[in-house]
Amino acid sequence: MLPTFPVPLFAAGLMSVLALHLALRAERARWLALLIGACAAQSLILALVQHYGLENLRPLQPIGATVIPPLAWIAFTACAKRPPDWRDLRHAMSPAVATVLLFLQPDALDGLIPLTFAGYGLARLRRARHPLPHTRLETGETPRLVWMGIGGALLVSALSDIAILAALLTGRETWPPIITSFVPSLTFLAMAWISLSPSLATEAPDPEPEPPLQRTTEEDTALVHRLDALLDESRLYLDPDLTLDRLARRMGTPRKTLSQAINRVTGENVSRFINARRISHACSLLDAGRSVTEAWLASGFNTKSHFNREFHRIHGCAPRAYRS
Repeated sequence: MLPTFPVPLFAAGLMSVLALHLALRAERARWLALLIGACAAQSLILALVQHYGLENLRPLQPIGATVIPPLAWIAFTACAKRPPDWRDLRHAMSPAVATVLLFLQPDALDGLIPLTFAGYGLARLRRARHPLPHTRLETGETPRLVWMGIGGALLVSALSDIAILAALLTGRETWPPIITSFVPSLTFLAMAWISLSPSLATEAPDPEPEPPLQRTTEEDTALVHRLDALLDESRLYLDPDLTLDRLARRMGTPRKTLSQAINRVTGENVSRFINARRISHACSLLDAGRSVTEAWLASGFNTKSHFNREFHRIHGCAPRAYRS
């Protein structure tokens, strides 16, 4: 028996609020807002069809479902790589094919929808393993993990569609309404909640994972020495919004070249290299008698929790213990 208060309707309302919250953030976060708004609209359609009998809206369900995975990809591109452009028009293929099949071969949609979610979900997980050049260095690995979570949510939605199809084929006719009432909307809601991470609302992505250490060259050493001189002079590391792209532009070198040079010379990725500078600056403030709060606020960190983690990683103790 279906719940008295429709879960999809509740999820749609909550996601609408989250979408509005994201829309008020930085420009690139508006694509995330559009993604969550699309999830809210899909949940609303599910509620109206499944719980209020508005069958005229049923054809919108498969079209809306095939819009969400491509929109998740475009939102990722906008937050982590580059502003969307004409190259992203290819992602309109899924909803276009779904529209055609709706009139010519509706049964084929049962296969197209889970394939679309699974394909984009797997692609999202795979891409999150690589560099995200436009996120703040201060955020570390968080953006990558957030996008992997969104990819996982897409896969869960694909599995729910497969479960519905399997239930119909095996004669378990009471299962599909229950699955439809809970899994898609709760999955979309989880995706919306994950998207609230402040690490995604930045002007540029996270440093990419570094390749295995190779032999250090003279060029690598010279480049890192130049970077040290730049940081000593400009103190760029104190800017909490510093990104790999911005650092590479100041150095006049490709970001991959700079990232690999740091990795080979220091054994650290760019984020840890910069954070070591920030912690050193914080220690100088603590040694001068400044409070822990003053130290982390003046050292390029956006959150105290991240400051504490990096401090413990480098010194093996909490900032307060160090100060004592």
